Formats: sequence, structure tokens, C-alpha cells
Amino acid sequence: MMKIKGLVLLLFLLVIKVNAQKDERPNILVIIFDDAGLDMSAYGSTYVNTPGFDAIAKEGVLFNRAYTPNAKCAPSRASIITGRNSWQLDAAANHVIYFPSKFKTYQEVLLELGYTTGYTSKGYGPALTLTADGKERAVMGKVYNEEKLKPATTGISDNDYSGNFNDFLSKAPENKPWSFWVGSVEPHRGYEYGTGKKLGGKTEEMIKDFPPYWPDNEVTRNDLLDYAYEIEDTDKHIVKILETLKESNQLDNTLIIVTSDHGMPFPRVKGDQYENSNHIPMAMLWKNKMQVKNRTVDDYVSFIDLAPTFLDVAGVDWQSSGMHPAAGKSLKNIIVSEKSGQIESDRDYVLVGKERHDTGRPDDVGYPIRGIHKNNMLYVKNYEIDRWPKGNPETGYLNTDGSPTKTEILNLRRNGSKEFWKMNFGKRVEEELYDVANDPFCIHNLATNPKYQKTKEALKIEMEAKLLAQGDLRMSGYGHLYEKAPFVRGRNFYSDFIEGRKPKAGWVNDADFEPYLLDGDGNELQEIGNEIKN
Repeated sequence: MMKIKGLVLLLFLLVIKVNAQKDERPNILVIIFDDAGLDMSAYGSTYVNTPGFDAIAKEGVLFNRAYTPNAKCAPSRASIITGRNSWQLDAAANHVIYFPSKFKTYQEVLLELGYTTGYTSKGYGPALTLTADGKERAVMGKVYNEEKLKPATTGISDNDYSGNFNDFLSKAPENKPWSFWVGSVEPHRGYEYGTGKKLGGKTEEMIKDFPPYWPDNEVTRNDLLDYAYEIEDTDKHIVKILETLKESNQLDNTLIIVTSDHGMPFPRVKGDQYENSNHIPMAMLWKNKMQVKNRTVDDYVSFIDLAPTFLDVAGVDWQSSGMHPAAGKSLKNIIVSEKSGQIESDRDYVLVGKERHDTGRPDDVGYPIRGIHKNNMLYVKNYEIDRWPKGNPETGYLNTDGSPTKTEILNLRRNGSKEFWKMNFGKRVEEELYDVANDPFCIHNLATNPKYQKTKEALKIEMEAKLLAQGDLRMSGYGHLYEKAPFVRGRNFYSDFIEGRKPKAGWVNDADFEPYLLDGDGNELQEIGNEIKN
């Protein structure tokens, strides 16, 4: 009898061992830039060279129409990790908030189901992630930030992203799948001015498609070159990470996604809802499952599709995962398809929008927007056009990072030239419509053009119907509730500033604060003095 029991136990242990060895679920690797637009050489950039990103696209698939629902760090990343649009995430519709404890993340689900999880540098944020009882909550897994390097400039992080990925792999069990997030903090500002030229060997002439909403001069072109240099610095880590995966024989069964949370940290891009704000780079590789290399996909896809994709490839049923219902759907069929172009006919639109980003307005309100991309058209509705879209001038336009380009535009207005200021910081009309195929910089608003009225109305009706079905509070008259979520930091910035308490705003320059109250066209109304403060 003892021999039989011993044999049963041995067989049981063998079964466990075999099953552990046969866990063939794929690894999942997300590599995400911070504030990088479509400025990868795979998309034809003439002044940015990204061999790491390009290698993923060449061996796998390049997405031509990938979008974030919200062009700001925290709400954009919240959509990635939950599979829901920012207007479906309560307080997490906003920036710098307390992340609602009721929403699970894909990393938490994978950890529960046997994956080893982790991240390095920037994960979800800026925000505080706490449990319902106020304890610290690791929504992205364990952090790996021990490996450091000497950065090329003062604007680049000393985090050795590829080194910390190696550290994670060295500690991950060999018989278990893993999910890791490499979150660079480049090309987020600030930059060391002139490094694109000095260290990157770049010239202003390399920029062939200069945005027409900025003054075209040496300062603004060098600002772009410095931005390009930081993208390339992170891309070097992608090359090293691919080498590590090859050397460890883990490349074939790893789903790799390289993307950015939103567009570049320049005026009229980051924090806005135009084409260059939400249209993001995205390339994927899953060598085990991809039969055709170097594919391009034209389907409209969104960050809300990523969490459903990750759980799908891991064999997890969404409904039993504990996640809230997803607004997106898995991209697995597109990833493993042999086709290019439009793969799934119903992926013919994406929704975008925003609520409150940075502080700096009276009563801590935001600038609510909703929009829809479809058939190369972009319809945008601005809900509170009496407010300043980029934050109040007297508090430094806090929803636009300080930069040489921003300074150039502000100084032009102060010297009597208001054209660029109006495009970047002026007040807006309620409805906007753009032909993105012919006007990618969204300069020519077609909303009042009689030729486009049917198009505008059709897009508006479709957008509002889809938002209403998703439970968007803006569609039911309760949008103001999004603005009730408290800031983690920066509360009452406007009132504190006006009352002379000098709150800190480290992401803009001191010279960004306007000494006069302005009207929507940039005319100076009244100097900000004691009579205003009182």
C-alpha cells in the first residue's frame, strides 16, 4: 500500500513538473516612450532614426492608425492598463489624481494567474494608487530601478532601462511566463538645448515637414532636434532588449509592443485632442504567431484594445478576470493575420477626449473635449469654450510644458504678433472638423463649411451615441462630476497664485506667467496687480 501511495505521489509530482515546463503562454513586453509622436523612421521621419522601433515593425506589424483616447500621461496610461476610455474611469479621466481602487489592471490579473510581473521607470502616473483601505497598491507589479547609467545629457534619465529589464529576467522563474513594462521618461521635457546638433549630429535642414502652427526659426528647429535625440537615446535600449531576448531564447514567444503614451511635448500637441496629439506610434512583434513579416495595418485601433489583447493571448477570460467591462477588443486576430491594410472592417473609428489635465484654472476645472476619428476626418467638440484650453495665461498656461518653442510663441504675442499664439493658446470655437488626410496639422477648420455639414452632423451623432452607450457622464448632463476628483498635488493653484502665495509649477518656465489678463484673441486687458488679487 505504501508503495502504491509513493507511486501516486511520484506521478503527481511528475505531472506538476511537466505542466510547469509546458506553460506555453507568451511573455508580454510593453515598451512605452513618454511624449513621443509619430516621429520614428519607420513612419518616414527625416530627422529621427529609430533602428530598434523599426526592427519591431520590420519583423512584425506597424500600425498606421493607432490612437490614445486621451493625450496626457495619466489618463492615457489608465486606458492601456484597464481597457477602458478615460471617461469610463471616474477620477482617472483626469491627471494627477487618486486612481479608483475599484478598477483592476491587466498586470494585477496576470500576476494572479501565474505570470511574473514588473516594470521599470514610469508605469502608470502621475497619480496615487491605493487600495480601498488606503494601503499602497502596485498596479504595475514590482518595480526594477536598481541599474543605473551615466546619461548623455542632463535631460535624460540615469535609469538603465535595458539593464533593469535584464535584472528582471534574471530573477524571473524559468518555467513561468512574465509580463514587463519598460516605461522610459524620454522624450518628456526638459531637454539640454543644442544636444540634437552637438551630440546627435543633426541639422535644422533635416526637418522636412515643419508644423505650421509654430514660428519656423533656429530656436524651434533645434528644440525639435533635441526632442529627436532623446527618442533615439531610448531606442538604443530597444535594440539591447531585443538582443537580450534573442540570447535568452525568449524572443519567439514574447509579444512585444512598442508605443508612446501620446504626442510630443510641444504646444498644440501634448494635452490637446488634434491629430498629432492622439495619433501615436505602435509596432508589435510575436514571432511564434506571425506568419508574414513587415506588415502594415490601417485599422483604427486604440489603447483600450491593449489590455483585452494581453489577457486574450494569455488565455484569460475577461469576464472572469475581475476587470470592469472593456471598451476595446483584442488585437490578436490582427497580430496573427497574414494581411496588410484594413483587416477588420468594423475598426473604422476611434474616440478621443479629455477632462481635466494640469492644475491652474479657477476652481480646479478642466477643459472638456470629445472627438471622433473616422474616414480620415476628425470631429471635435469643445464643451466649455469660455475657459482657456491650455490653462489660464496668468498662471503660465500650465497644460503646455515649458520649452523654447513655447517661449518663442509667447514672446511673439507680447511683441504684437498674435497669429501663432491664437493657434496654440487662444480660445476656441465649439465645433471643429478637419480633413486629416489633407490637413494633418489640423489648421483649416471645416465645421462651418457648407460642403461638410452632412459629414460633421453624421460624425457628431455617431460620436455622441457611442459615448452615451459607454456611460460618458458628459452625454447625460453630469460631466461636472469628473472635475470633482481632487488633485493629488496642485489643488487651488489658481487661487493661491492670485492671492500671492506663489505655488510651485516646475514644469513651466517662470516667464510663461503672463503679467496681464488677456482676452481670447491675446489682447492685454489689465495688469495683474493688487487690484486683481483682491
